[in-house]
Amino acid sequence: MMAEAVHSTIDTGNELLLLWGMKRSARPADHLHPYGHGKALYFYSLLVAVYIFGAGGGFAIYHGISRLRNPEPFEHVGWNYLVLALSAAFDSYSFRVSYRELQRGKEPDETTWQEIIDSKDPTIFTVFLEDVGGLVGSFLAFLGIFLGTRLHNPYLDPIASILIGLLLGAIALLLGRESGALLVGERTNRARIRRVREIIASDPSVEAVGDLLTMQLGPNQVLLNVDIRFRPDLDVRQLESAIDRIESGIRQQEPSIERIYIEADSLRRSTNSSKAA
Repeated sequence: MMAEAVHSTIDTGNELLLLWGMKRSARPADHLHPYGHGKALYFYSLLVAVYIFGAGGGFAIYHGISRLRNPEPFEHVGWNYLVLALSAAFDSYSFRVSYRELQRGKEPDETTWQEIIDSKDPTIFTVFLEDVGGLVGSFLAFLGIFLGTRLHNPYLDPIASILIGLLLGAIALLLGRESGALLVGERTNRARIRRVREIIASDPSVEAVGDLLTMQLGPNQVLLNVDIRFRPDLDVRQLESAIDRIESGIRQQEPSIERIYIEADSLRRSTNSSKAA
């Protein structure tokens, strides 16, 4: 029961950290941060993962081991059930909201797990995983108290506490891996890359699409760098028009791609030929 209480308290602190991260990441670009501050949110979501693992999981495991060494009789069981029921009710409501938001950004051919892995918004998958952990933790705490009182076994409740700690640790490791990857420069999701490649390839001035590199600068900010081979018969004016047309098409279909850098192979070949002559 104590482990679940600490878990709920830590969840509140995590939400405050994420809110602060959202506020920091919304600041406009400046001369020191020309691409904006979007990655600040990834930093604070990484802090959330460390907070869950260190404070939540560590305390739950420590408390469970301490109670295993010095078991205590159950007291105020009815109040424990009431608190767990209220906690489960609040977590269920939050779970429905976060699950709805997660499904809203999911591609039709993706599973929920794939969306969690590919999601670039830590405020959604962090809250969702915390809610899952809260519901599972409430169930484990209930089992520990219920079976402990029924079987008159004081060791079941601390075992449940240890299991809750291990659960929090697993969630923290997953969140840390995802937030860390986004912080160091993860690509955008595969479906967006595929759509961008199709937009470029469909332009009549394009012969081939080379390397298409992306980096997530924030939940709704993407950097795109693409190598395009244009038709060799295009002059400079036609090439500029084609590049403008492609950039407009990408921004129209994928508004989250704010920065686009196109390297034109035909222009590079033309420049090299002039130098050789």
